[in-house]
Parts: sequence; structure tokens; C-alpha cells
Amino acid sequence: MNRKDFLQKTALLASGILLSNTSLHAIIRGKKINIGIIGCGDRGKGMMEIIDQMPEQFKILGICDILDFRLKEALPYATSATLKTKDYRHILDNRSIDAVLIATPLNMHFQIAKDALLSGKHVYLEKTMTYNISEAIQLIDLTKQYPGLILEVGHQYRYTPLYFKVKEMIANNYLGKVTQIDCRWDRNSNWRRPLPDPSLERQINWRMYKEYSGGLVAELLSHQMDFINWAFDTHPDEILGTGGIDYYKDGRETYDNVQVMLRYKKEGMIGNFGATCGNGHDGFLFKIKGTRGMVSLLVNEGYFYPEKSILQEYSTVDGVTGATKITINKDGGIPIQVENSKDGSWYALQDFYNCIVNKRTPVSNVYTGARTAYCVHLANNAIYNNGIEKWRPELV
Repeated sequence: MNRKDFLQKTALLASGILLSNTSLHAIIRGKKINIGIIGCGDRGKGMMEIIDQMPEQFKILGICDILDFRLKEALPYATSATLKTKDYRHILDNRSIDAVLIATPLNMHFQIAKDALLSGKHVYLEKTMTYNISEAIQLIDLTKQYPGLILEVGHQYRYTPLYFKVKEMIANNYLGKVTQIDCRWDRNSNWRRPLPDPSLERQINWRMYKEYSGGLVAELLSHQMDFINWAFDTHPDEILGTGGIDYYKDGRETYDNVQVMLRYKKEGMIGNFGATCGNGHDGFLFKIKGTRGMVSLLVNEGYFYPEKSILQEYSTVDGVTGATKITINKDGGIPIQVENSKDGSWYALQDFYNCIVNKRTPVSNVYTGARTAYCVHLANNAIYNNGIEKWRPELV
């Protein structure tokens, strides 16, 4: 990096200017999208709360859930004119509904998304995109038949200002040559939802059963895996994994303690991704380590840790240029400054709206969603088989 480029980049970092493409988050005024919500559990209601903050973009015209009490919980986001149903096909048959948001158990994603596209609806599909890679391939093929319909996958880190900025920091060589990625998403809880009726165990706690769920990898670690795919435009070549039901001996099938290692051969990187239900100290942890520095991320907060030699370089240059003084915390980290950000899902939904109105492909689309779904699929195969899985590039 020459001196001129270095001075410019240092000034940007110090002053906290947002590096991301601001047009990504621009609000396009115009047609209001009538949307139906399929799945009114925790995630579905959370997305309805965000949609409620976007009255110029969306109107909730239908809600659907197979459980009566879930439908009742969603009523604050409905009106007397809102369609309320236990059968998602009633949502798809309603010609006034332009798009659907699918927030169901993972094993239902593909069939509902397929039916929605066949019925002419735009689709916002929560992560992970599909339960297995075969379904992901079928969904890719189906979207090719309906090029006028938008399918966006809910990997919202691709839209969050903090993560968008980190992607640009990587591209602009702030971190140097990245070799190690350390990710955790831990909790000290059994991950269970309360049951109004014991007979609803598998329907409510579906995340714990292999028939419905990809477990901790699909529900949590897929976010971080997807960000690495996006930030480096890559995918892993080999995946090693292990795990077990190591604490909660309560009849669950998906593991409560997992660890996978992803090898990115072309980039010369190793990614360590782990999650446990047995300790909550680290919580969410995401570190990207390079020869010039490291980025340490929380969901909405991040710090850049230059290597010692680079920190000396920053300090010297900053003094010469007279740029805003770089703030360094007690651990030696420089806060990554971004605009006052909303929840990442707000930006993702805004992009979904913009893509429908402007007829363009989402940043998180069927192809990127398939790539991450494949990562999850291979990671779970490695975990449950205690082995090594290899990427087949002809699949995605």
C-alpha cells in the first residue's frame, strides 16, 4: 500500500466515515407491498414487529400458523381485514398478496417457497434456505423459471452497516492476509420453548429434532459462515466436525455441543465455528485474524485491533496528517464507526422491498443461500459422522 492510499484509509478509519454503498440502504418510495407471514413463532413475530415499522413499504395482509395460540399471538400485527389461516395455501391463493415471508421450521422451507413461486409470489425465506442441498438445487432451478419473482434469503449480516463495513475493510487490506477465523455462539440454557400442551413438543421444539432442524449449525452458526462466504467470495473446500448431546439428556436429537473446522484452501484460511448450550460466557464471538490486524465483532458492535507494528504506523501517520485522533480502548482496539444502525433484519427487508420495486437481484439470493445451505449440510454431516466432508463445486 502506498503512502497516499495509507493516509486516505487511516483518515477514513479515524473519522468513522461509513465505507458501505449508501444506496444499498436507500428507501425507494412507491408501491406498497402486500405481504403474508407464514409462520408466527418467535422469528415470525419478530419480523412482523419490524414490518410494522415500515408502513410505507409493507402491509401485512395475511398471517398463517398451524398452531392456534401462535395465530393469536400474531393478532396485534393484524387488522380485521387481515386473512388469518392455519393453511398457508390460503395465503398463496389470495391474489391481493404480493409476497410472503416464510418463518417456519427448516424442513418446511423448500415446499412452501416452491409453492409460493408457483403461485406468483415474491419470497423472503428465513435462513437456512433449505433443509438439504437437493432442495437448494431444486430452488435454484425453479427461480430460473420465474425470473420476474424475487427470492431473498434471511442472512441479514449482508445488509447490516457494521458487517458491510467490515467486508470493505477486508477488501481494502486493513487486516492483511487473513488466515484464521474464530466464531462462537454460546448460551447456558436448554434452548427449549415452553409448552402449552405436552403433545406439541415436536412442533414447538422442532429445533431439537433432526426431522425438522439443522440444529445449532443451521440456526446460529450459519450467519457467520454466510458472512465469510460473502466477505471473501468463497466457500470451504473441506469441513471437519464433531459434537454430541453432552449436557441436556432430555430426548433431543440435535446436538447441544458442536464444533466444526472449515478449510478454505484457495484463501489459505481456517475457520473455527462452535456452539454450546452449556456455557454462556462468550455468547456471540466473531474474530477475523490477519497479518495486519484483527476484527472482533458482536452483533451490533465491532473493534479493529491492528498488529503492534501497524498500530505504530497508524499513530505516526495520524500525527503527521492531523486527522481526527484515533480512539483506542483499553484492549488496544479501535471502534469501528458506522451510522446509527437499525436491526439487521430491517435493512434486509428494505432490500427485499427495493428488489421487488426495482426488479433486481438481492444481495442474499437463491445462489448465495444455496452456498451457505451446503456449508450447513456438510458441517452437520461431518458432526454426526465424526468425519471430513469435501465440497463438490458442481452442486452450487
